[in-house]
Amino acid sequence: MTTLQNAINGTSSSVAVIIPSKPSPLTVTYKDLLAECSSFQRKLAALGITEASPVSIATVNSYEFIVSFLATSWQRGIAAPLNPAYKQDEFEFYIEDIQSAIVLVPKGAYQAGAPSVKAAKKFNAAIAECYWDGAKGEVALDVKELGKLKGKSRESVLQAQPDDVALVLHTSGTTSRPKVVPLTHRNLTRTMKNIQATYQLTAQDRTMLVMPLFHVHGLLCALLAPLYSGGSMIIPTKFSASEFWQDFVAHKANWYTAVPTIHQILLKSPAPSPVPNIRFIRSCSSPLSPTVFHQLEEKFKAPVLEAYAMTEAAHQMTSNPLPPNKRKPGTVGLGQGVEVKILNDAGDELPQGSEGEICIKGENVTKGYLNNPSANASSFTKGGFFRTGDQGKKDEDGYIIITGRIKELINKGGEKISPIELDNVLTKHPAVSEAVSFAIPDDLYGQDIGVAIVLKNGAKLEQEELRKWVSEKLAKFKTPKKIYFTEVMPKTATGKIQRRIVAETMQKQESPKAKL
Repeated sequence: MTTLQNAINGTSSSVAVIIPSKPSPLTVTYKDLLAECSSFQRKLAALGITEASPVSIATVNSYEFIVSFLATSWQRGIAAPLNPAYKQDEFEFYIEDIQSAIVLVPKGAYQAGAPSVKAAKKFNAAIAECYWDGAKGEVALDVKELGKLKGKSRESVLQAQPDDVALVLHTSGTTSRPKVVPLTHRNLTRTMKNIQATYQLTAQDRTMLVMPLFHVHGLLCALLAPLYSGGSMIIPTKFSASEFWQDFVAHKANWYTAVPTIHQILLKSPAPSPVPNIRFIRSCSSPLSPTVFHQLEEKFKAPVLEAYAMTEAAHQMTSNPLPPNKRKPGTVGLGQGVEVKILNDAGDELPQGSEGEICIKGENVTKGYLNNPSANASSFTKGGFFRTGDQGKKDEDGYIIITGRIKELINKGGEKISPIELDNVLTKHPAVSEAVSFAIPDDLYGQDIGVAIVLKNGAKLEQEELRKWVSEKLAKFKTPKKIYFTEVMPKTATGKIQRRIVAETMQKQESPKAKL
């Protein structure tokens, strides 16, 4: 069972997808979903989409996204989801980089001259509006321009192979130009199996899908793993704190996965009464502070399981386990279907408890970046382990503790300081809502510590008060030199905090300003 089509083999009348909408939701069974994907696959084949044809999908979370993604992979094409909120320059970068054969856009985008349409025109990609046609009861593929597909002959309906590339995503590019990560059917189905096993997902489970499907977190954990398990999902077009619990309760969800930013928003929002029966809450894609961990468990009466993932691993690598097994705040748990080792620069394994680079090996891991031999040479050890770029260690139980990105560690006069450790301490302050630590240039030490702080509503805090508080909790050299107070923490489209972006944004200020 190593292709997406084989992995999602339900033919029953059980519910697969619920799209909340008014006056009534769209409810799709497995039988209908598979029939719709097969129909859409035939439409793609008729346009000439074949093995290794890149299909860019620039739509919001929706039924048409799911159908177009699955049908593309079944036709041996390569799905390339894109953030529909991108500007034209951003669309141009990604469409040119993978040489998209066709770009799928929402209804009305062509006539409106949307940025995705303008970018597709520039590189002669075919353009088609993709949307749910309620009158016909099908996902429409309305071709507006054939572009480079003009004159292509109709293709046969194909059968995907395990080592076909099913999906390409770009890395976030935190330290360099984004790299192209190809993920095969084998990579994806292995992750689906790993996630199903970690959380014991069954046909009785239903998730509230709030992560964007153009990101590996939402796509693999909240969509494909439940489909592999025969479960179901509720898919609003975007996350809304005011509607989250309404949909969660109305459609009887029992778990969700999200970034810490979304968890924090839900903590600030009124909880439903009574609190629904939540089997577990999963957190991933960014560090979860122990403070937020405990607040979530207390408010929502459910175990919180922090996981660790990367695009290159088709998402999940490690996770804290379900009860009655031990879950540890401040750790990302144990390897899940992958081998995890802590290695030094030479590729040798370090003793338990020693800090080094977290490295992984498994069937879910990409075999290498596209057209980037230098990155491939530096990213894999001789033993075939992928270098994550994260520094960490294993505790006495083998749980992984991440201490920071290797390139983001603060080197203050030779003292290596973990920004994650600082973040976790800072968020324990009763006035602090969010905290991000980073390196700032320093004439004496080379680097010193800067922190960006978002205060809780109505809270007041002075720089010196916070410095004094930190100095009582940590060694003196870990006390921040500069404290920047901000109303909003800069984040990516998926709600992920990138220290580089936060650091650049804060340091553009002429001087740090205390909020009095």
